[in-house]
Amino acid sequence: MISSDSLQAFVLAAELGSFSAAARRLGKAQSAVSTAIANLEIDTGLLLFDRTTRSPTLTPEGRALLPHANGILLGTRELMAKAGSMAEGTEDRLGLVVEQGINAAPLYATLDVFSEMFPTVSLEIFTTGPADTGALLKAGRADLGLMIEQESYPVGFQFRGVGHTTIVPVCSPEHPLAACPDPGYTELRQHRQIVLRSRYRTPGDLTDEVKSPKIWQAENPELIVALVLRGLGWAELPMPSVSRHLAAGTLLRMACAFQQSDEHEGIDVVWTEQRALGRAGHWVRDQLLAVPQDEWRGC
Repeated sequence: MISSDSLQAFVLAAELGSFSAAARRLGKAQSAVSTAIANLEIDTGLLLFDRTTRSPTLTPEGRALLPHANGILLGTRELMAKAGSMAEGTEDRLGLVVEQGINAAPLYATLDVFSEMFPTVSLEIFTTGPADTGALLKAGRADLGLMIEQESYPVGFQFRGVGHTTIVPVCSPEHPLAACPDPGYTELRQHRQIVLRSRYRTPGDLTDEVKSPKIWQAENPELIVALVLRGLGWAELPMPSVSRHLAAGTLLRMACAFQQSDEHEGIDVVWTEQRALGRAGHWVRDQLLAVPQDEWRGC
């Protein structure tokens, strides 16, 4: 029977590119990892790594089996996480991650009640740039996330849409674009755009967000607001990040000619099957899913 130790050694060696790196990650001797992978090759009757190169590389058979090995390990982790959650009932710690720019007021209202219902649960709250929430969930550092929706999620992720946030094009009142009543692409391209982006996305991933060939990028919407306030560029930002500046007149909301109505982005509550929620996590998730959609807009 194939052992989970052999599968884990195989997956880590493939991901890290060496048996020694896999051994360090597992806290084992390199010989133990080499033996585990050799045993897996015996069990499958296939050569999984080409050892004639400087660093072991996956054979075609190894590449074909790697997703299946990952799937088996994920299923095992899900089973153990579920069993642990059932045995413990209420978890000791709950990690929440909230993407910057999302209106967090509904979450705060939920936590008011949470503090009374689960006084012994240690709560850790993370804030992330766009699309970075999944990285914390995948790493097991967080149990639940609030994030701008993605077109697709990795295997093992679960999500439910809860509402929308409005994306607003803004500039400072002193910026040249402020004098243009309805700027189009031609006018926007003449000025620097400051783009909200994820640390895990490459510049090539920026498609719809970029409307100017001259861009700066940052993962913190508050930092982008500060730059726009100084007249260093224009930006498209979530309404919760700019509403008070719009009300105070320190930022101007542009009415772009190509955009006849407000642009909206969905907000998802996200969790993973890999890290089963305990009683406290289930409660927080269900409360967030029950919040009326209009309360998420923050405007």
